[in-house]
Amino acid sequence: MKYSYSYLVGIQFLGFRFSGWQKQTNAKTLHEMVDKSLSYVFKEVVFKTIGVGRTDAKVSANTYYIQLFVDIELEEKLFLSSLNSNFSPDFRAVSFKKVPHSFNVINAPKVKEYHYYFSFGQKNHPFAAPFMVNIDQILDIDAMMTAAKLFEGEHYFHKYCTRPSENTIFKRVIDVCEIVENTILTANFFPEKSYILKVKGKGFLRYQIRLIMATLFELGKGNCDFNFIEASLQEDNDRLFMRHNAPSSGLQLFDVQFYDSFD
Repeated sequence: MKYSYSYLVGIQFLGFRFSGWQKQTNAKTLHEMVDKSLSYVFKEVVFKTIGVGRTDAKVSANTYYIQLFVDIELEEKLFLSSLNSNFSPDFRAVSFKKVPHSFNVINAPKVKEYHYYFSFGQKNHPFAAPFMVNIDQILDIDAMMTAAKLFEGEHYFHKYCTRPSENTIFKRVIDVCEIVENTILTANFFPEKSYILKVKGKGFLRYQIRLIMATLFELGKGNCDFNFIEASLQEDNDRLFMRHNAPSSGLQLFDVQFYDSFD
């Protein structure tokens, strides 16, 4: 079916109670909730939505985009107001723009920035659980900060991907990979000190960032060293993905920047 209008809608969501973006049988998903909310906005009008990418269960987004196809022309303020009125409290619509029919939100050139929030030592307040992962032992955070930089640049990420397809390209470039103190996401029930793994690049493999984070946790615990990480990124690695995967609740799609302005 061909629709008359195509729009790019920016949203934010807390993913803690959802089983990821993709619609599934017998599971509450983000895409399902977005379409359900839009069905109240449009009543009898037929529409279609596509998300900028999949997210795992419990993963949140400070920035996420959906491409909305519909046969009626929309007015920005009225549409955003109506959508937010129908969204549950863990969703918010923040932007709206008409885009050409040639635009494809999945294939359009873009850069994504992910954040993984974590703390270590004393157990966190339960209220922090939807936002941040706690490691219940002391980590060598300085070593982790140094090791994170090893992932920057072009590497072979066979060991940082699960269930790849036959066409999966493992040779990828990470523009930024660093661990910094968290000053972005704050609350009075957060620990006094917490950290962010920031990873930025054009595209990522399934579980790639969580596997990187888990490997850095293992290094921080003293269970592996810099040489282990360097070897894992070489073309001649054993191509078996890492045994440890970091919990998904600490991961957030922080930003998505498209190369085209659409103006």
